[in-house]
Amino acid sequence: MNPRSWPKELVIGLRLTLALAAMVIVYTFVITGISQAAFNGNANGSLVTVNGKVVGSTMIGQSCPQEKLASDGSLKITINTKYFQGRLSYNYNANTGALEPCNAANSAGSNLGPSNPLLKETTTAAVAAYEAAGVSAPIPIDLVTSDFTGFDPNISEAAALAQVNMVATARGLDPTKVRALVESQLQGRILWVFGEPVVNVLQLNLALDAQQSSLAG
Repeated sequence: MNPRSWPKELVIGLRLTLALAAMVIVYTFVITGISQAAFNGNANGSLVTVNGKVVGSTMIGQSCPQEKLASDGSLKITINTKYFQGRLSYNYNANTGALEPCNAANSAGSNLGPSNPLLKETTTAAVAAYEAAGVSAPIPIDLVTSDFTGFDPNISEAAALAQVNMVATARGLDPTKVRALVESQLQGRILWVFGEPVVNVLQLNLALDAQQSSLAG
C-alpha cells in the first residue's frame, strides 16, 4: 500500500465504522420499540403484579419444595402444602450446603444421569415428602425431578391434579372446587400442536389466594 494513501484509507475505514455503529444503534432502538409496543409483557419479563407490587414472573418458577442437607448429610425436602408446588431446583449453594429452590439468579439443570446416586437420593426424598404431605402414589415424574433450567414455571396437568387434596386439606377447602380451579388454569398446546397441556404454578397459586373464600366447602 502506498503510504500516501493511508490517510484516505483511514478516513474511509472511520466512515464505515461510524456508519455500521449507527446502523446497529438504530436497529436496536427499532427492535426495542417494536417489542415494547407489540409484546410489552414478554419484553419486560412477563412480570405479574398484585395491588401494584411485582410478585413474580410467569416465566420463572418460584414455588418449589425446599431442599437442604441435614446435619447427617442426608437430603431433606419439605413442602408448603398450602400452595401448589413446581418442579425441583438443583441450585447448590457451596456456602450453606443447601440446594436453593428456584433461584433464577443461578439457574442450572442437574445434568445427573440415571445411575447417579444424587439423582436417586433427590427423587426418593421428593417422593417421600409428597407422600407425607398426602399426595397419593404414583407421584407424577415432573414433581420429583428438575427440568434443564432449574426453574420451570409450569407443571403437567397430572402434577397439578395430584396436589389438589394436599392443598385443599391444608387450607380447609372443597377438593372438588380446587380441582375445578386447576382445570380452569390449564393451558393448551402451543399452536394446538406442540407440547403438552400445562399449568402455570404462579398463576394457579395467585388464583387460589384470590378465590380462597369461594373455594371453601
